[in-house]
Amino acid sequence: MIRRENITEITHFILLGFSDFSRFKALLFVVFLVIYVATLIWNLSLIILIRMDSHLHTPMYFFLSNLSFLDICYVTSTAPKMLFDFFQEQHTITLVGCAIQYLFFTTTGLTETCLMTAMAYDRYAAICNPLLYSSIMSPTLCVGMVLGSYMAGISGSVSQVCAILQLHFCGPNVIHHFFCDMPQLLVLSCSDIFFAKLLLAILALIFGIINALVVMISYGYIVISIMKITTAKGRSKAFNTCASHLTAVSLFYTSGSFVYLSSSSGGPSNFDRFASVFYTVMIPMLNPLIYSLRNKEIKDALKRLQKKGGYCGHHRF
Repeated sequence: MIRRENITEITHFILLGFSDFSRFKALLFVVFLVIYVATLIWNLSLIILIRMDSHLHTPMYFFLSNLSFLDICYVTSTAPKMLFDFFQEQHTITLVGCAIQYLFFTTTGLTETCLMTAMAYDRYAAICNPLLYSSIMSPTLCVGMVLGSYMAGISGSVSQVCAILQLHFCGPNVIHHFFCDMPQLLVLSCSDIFFAKLLLAILALIFGIINALVVMISYGYIVISIMKITTAKGRSKAFNTCASHLTAVSLFYTSGSFVYLSSSSGGPSNFDRFASVFYTVMIPMLNPLIYSLRNKEIKDALKRLQKKGGYCGHHRF
């Protein structure tokens, strides 16, 4: 704590996490650990598979490998600290630590929002302009869209962290969450939070509403193009090429909107914490499954990898 003009300024916070459920501490730890490890393994495996199989060296899988990388970083920004706190009596974190955690969390989250928009444009180009797809989605454009997503995410994140570091905290210092998030920090601040709330609203408009509109417009054109296909088989094939992305986008935006709209008051809620687990921990685990389970190209790549491994093993012995 730092004393300034008879005001005690808080420099450490207590993350309440799931301490209310101490009787289920061991069970929750095991469940979250399994989810975290599964998320790392599945996303890393997808990245390696895309890297190893030349048939997957296309714009869609280039975006997907970056999405898997972001999901690994996204879940790692919150899960390790949450798991570590299960064994601690005091779940403390410094203001600087809070800012660093929020920096990584928002950078990956905002970047993923932009990347999903780029992936929606990729699906639009593939279905609405199949003959021009290769020329539209050139390697230069794909790399530019990914880099632009990262730059936008970093810019939005840094601006929020700067706003957090300008705030003063005089107590209480209990965060009713398992990680540092802006709504909970704003409630604890004893300084003027108008600028921080205005910044949040602007970023929500830019990264949330505008990106969501671009995705919806892209899929509007996709639906129109699919409806023009005369054969049922052709429509089914066209729909399958974007069904996985549409499912992932829907889960991401729906859960994110629900979490932040319900927690806008910043008040404590056990339901909000468990809803945030789905948004921050479950979705990064589900994404590689969504993109792989009904994806024929991924299944074919796995078969080729198995054959290659079997061939190498046959010659080894």
